[in-house]
Amino acid sequence: MRRVREHIEIKSLDQIKLMREAGLVVARGLAAMRDAVAPGVSTADLDAIARDVLAVEGATSSFLNYGFPPFRR
Repeated sequence: MRRVREHIEIKSLDQIKLMREAGLVVARGLAAMRDAVAPGVSTADLDAIARDVLAVEGATSSFLNYGFPPFRR
């Protein structure tokens, strides 16, 4: 049985500003990786670019080291 959310959380202006800032960091990272895509560029190379963008922005990945693909039994 699926649990249904009972309400919608209304975000404050400060929360929306933080979400926008995070989204812009993600957009810059995706743009940098898109610009680097070419024959011979590995996913490890793209991962390094993403890490560099996050470091420059002073950000961290919320899912780093979670493992992919996820382990399932």
